[in-house]
Amino acid sequence: MYGDYGSSLRDLPRLRSSRRRRASSWDRSGGNDDRLTVRPGETAVLADLTGPGSINHIWCTVARDTAWGPDEAEGDYLRKLVLKITWDDQPGPSVLVPLGDFFGVGFGKTVNFVSAPLQMSPQDGKGFNSWFHMPFGSRARVELISELSEVPVFFYFYIDYELFDGAQDDLGYFHASWHRQNPTDGQPQGDETLRQYQVEGTNLDGAGNYVILDAEGKGHYVGCVVNVRNLRDSAEWNWYGEGDDMIFIDGEPFPPSLHGTGTEDYFNTAWCPSESYSAPYHGITLPGGPNWSGEISLYRFHIEDPITFERSIRVTVEHGHANKRSDDWSSVAYWYQTLPGKPLALLPVSARL
Repeated sequence: MYGDYGSSLRDLPRLRSSRRRRASSWDRSGGNDDRLTVRPGETAVLADLTGPGSINHIWCTVARDTAWGPDEAEGDYLRKLVLKITWDDQPGPSVLVPLGDFFGVGFGKTVNFVSAPLQMSPQDGKGFNSWFHMPFGSRARVELISELSEVPVFFYFYIDYELFDGAQDDLGYFHASWHRQNPTDGQPQGDETLRQYQVEGTNLDGAGNYVILDAEGKGHYVGCVVNVRNLRDSAEWNWYGEGDDMIFIDGEPFPPSLHGTGTEDYFNTAWCPSESYSAPYHGITLPGGPNWSGEISLYRFHIEDPITFERSIRVTVEHGHANKRSDDWSSVAYWYQTLPGKPLALLPVSARL
């Protein structure tokens, strides 16, 4: 059984019955070539596990084979590599996310940061870690898809899991999906003053909000990574946020049960932040440049406060107050739910870069 215990220090003394296992890229010849070589267009099966069990930790790192060309070749490879996880012989995956985004930072970038479920570790954030627990009933299939066009990659990984004697009916299946809207459907400033454009106007239905998650089934939402590239070229005050978060549960009408006060407020920061910060449940991994220019990456995890739903959930946020701004938004949503869920789709490479 999965067990009636958590993963806190207080629970560590509790004796438990399970069998720990690992799938990894160790060199089966006994040598030191402890990696997979994944060529352009290939799909590598990292693990194909028979349950019941639970994946408890994933570590990996990846490098391009620079013998094939200059180091700059396909520098956006973390958006061209895709992590895919399928549970219990379902017809479609429950995780389908570009590799770098899954581990907490957008735009194919790496940076050292620490959160409770996800971390990028030295050197330069190129050691990826996930501690999301991922229980499964009969099977777990973990794959890496390469949509690079020229360069092979070297992929090193651990997938640490445990096996149980029996399944447990009240456990949700881990899900993660990626979304992008480039640009968001805003409006030109026109004759409005900067203040009118940035902070005035009304939104009384949430219909045009950026959608982080749209799921059906029973489960709980446990967080997101949101990335914004500021597309507004202006020397004036150019804050990308100001949009409220709105989370609609089980098809409820506007206003939703969970209505926030601003983008930075949902991410538990304040006053238009422009500095890096990482905490267990919220942070800013990419703060952008002067006047909030360039690339921003933020995370918020609902570990202590998961958002439950019985039939459906729609997690949204305004892109600028009253959805006036037109920036490049992308995101990863993380949640647990019953199977089957809505089919996941991933934009083609040309729309991810």
